[in-house]
Amino acid sequence: MIAVIDYGAGNVRSVQNAFQRLGQEVVLSADHAKIRAADRVILPGVGDASWAMKSLKANRLDRLIPSLKQPVLGICLGLQLMCQVSKEKDTECLGIFNASVKRFPTNGLVPHMGWNDLEQLRGPLFQNLSGVDDFYFVHSYCAELGDETQAVCDYISPFSAALNRDNFYATQFHPEKSANVGNQLLLNFLAL
Repeated sequence: MIAVIDYGAGNVRSVQNAFQRLGQEVVLSADHAKIRAADRVILPGVGDASWAMKSLKANRLDRLIPSLKQPVLGICLGLQLMCQVSKEKDTECLGIFNASVKRFPTNGLVPHMGWNDLEQLRGPLFQNLSGVDDFYFVHSYCAELGDETQAVCDYISPFSAALNRDNFYATQFHPEKSANVGNQLLLNFLAL
């Protein structure tokens, strides 16, 4: 079973549908016991980091998520929430990844919206994928590059398109909206 963490974030239905298309049982829940019992956990999200962290804290999910032992995948805002801090309203985040989140420079077209390719792919999420495969992005904030970076995207400046630390994985792009390459990435996550 896959648990999609329910904290009031948008984009939940498309994530559920993507895993159901792959034949997976999916439950949307904020219940700690259900999340701990799941084989895989998804932290989705779109929107404001400050609001999202308040919502996670209201259900004590901010304490639960970093303690999980099964594979966890953060998507879009989920990646940002798994970092140390976001410059979006100077928000302290979950601290799973050793990265900070910053706003794109204002000299470019923001938000970064649409299809873009990746560079420097590494790690198990990118098995059977190449840098020429395009993924779908929608975001105004991005995580800095670091040792945990698993893929780089260059939009205005290079940023972490994917991160990994231990059992925690995250993508800034939306695999659930990235057609066949997104499906392959989700299959790779299921195979962990």
